[in-house]
Amino acid sequence: MALTDTQVRKALAADRDYKLADSGGLYLFVTKSGFKSWRMKYRFGGKEKRLTFGGYPEVSLKEARERRDRARAELRDHKDPGVEDRKREMRAHASSGETFEVVARRWYAAQCPRWSPVQRKKVIQALERDIFPEIGALPLLDVDGPMILRMLRKVEARGAIDTAKRLRQHVSGIFQFGMAEGLVPGDPAAGIKKALKPTPAGGKQPALKDIAEARQLLADMEASTSGPMVKAASRLLALTAVRPGVLRTVPWTEFEGIDWSDPDAPPPDALWRIPAARMKLFLEDKGDEAFEHVVPLSWQAVETLRDIHRLTGTFRYVFHSIRSTHQPMSENTLGYMYARNGYSGRHVPHGWRSTFSTIMNELAVEQRRPDDRAIIDAMLAHRPKGASGSEMAYNRAAYMPRRREIAQDWADLLSN
Repeated sequence: MALTDTQVRKALAADRDYKLADSGGLYLFVTKSGFKSWRMKYRFGGKEKRLTFGGYPEVSLKEARERRDRARAELRDHKDPGVEDRKREMRAHASSGETFEVVARRWYAAQCPRWSPVQRKKVIQALERDIFPEIGALPLLDVDGPMILRMLRKVEARGAIDTAKRLRQHVSGIFQFGMAEGLVPGDPAAGIKKALKPTPAGGKQPALKDIAEARQLLADMEASTSGPMVKAASRLLALTAVRPGVLRTVPWTEFEGIDWSDPDAPPPDALWRIPAARMKLFLEDKGDEAFEHVVPLSWQAVETLRDIHRLTGTFRYVFHSIRSTHQPMSENTLGYMYARNGYSGRHVPHGWRSTFSTIMNELAVEQRRPDDRAIIDAMLAHRPKGASGSEMAYNRAAYMPRRREIAQDWADLLSN
């Protein structure tokens, strides 16, 4: 027998919770504290489930029956009323301003503490450049897989295959964040991973492999019309074989054992100590001092640094931007210089690492020094598979005398 308004109103608390049945699975649930709420029992997919429509009297008997009837209609359409109710709640969130960009910025803020400053900058630039203009204003719930794929296809069309893959990862992370907040039921970006173009085979950056050609490149750069700071950056990059990103953002504070006031003072212990946070390492290694990279400096490298110190020694960065002394040199500056002076497709700034490795490993074979291979890898900050932090720290100290010899031999070869 169906309930009446009077019965519902007069339902009192008892020693334990109890139910008052209405019809069609609807019932009033009364707790021993006297709180009343509307619930509905139903079966879907062979399982018994329950809906909660809200408390009484906020939800009247009439309204509870209307919600029951809607749920039963959904069951007739082979839909789970609980899922449909959750979708309506999500749409309400979306209509209240939970756009893709709003949620993405919350996700970004949550990830920032575990990212380096460089990573934080790259991610927000990617979001603002490629994602927000396309789907940022849409409710998160309305963004689907085909929409994401169309957006990434535009990135692929400009040849940025790896960028498209990273963007998909960002979008997937944002949806998983939204799932945790109860805003969306799933991650549509996860299903389009295999629909993206594969990364082209090969991918090695062009590099000179002959010492005579390497010397000529340096000579051509010295003879170019580029400014002294850019020429010095090119020279120091060649002498140290560090990653270009590490070099262009180096502050003066990372150099040790150099007397800046006396240009004739010998620098037998000159070092460039690069913190782990600035190295290209796995995220969990950042901040571990065992993974810092120490570069022994040849006298030619010290001479280069002393030359540039007279120009930029009062600023934070060794190689600052031409637009601002408070910003590092642009990541494209050296590449543009090489391309303008005839080395496009032949050698890029990152290629100095390959040039150093090839020539010095060949020399090690000629000199019958097989142990140099591991030392050369250490000089390139290549982490041996399975090596622990303590092992890397020990090897760095143990190899230092020979690393310094190799650094000087390499500088002498480039300078002859």
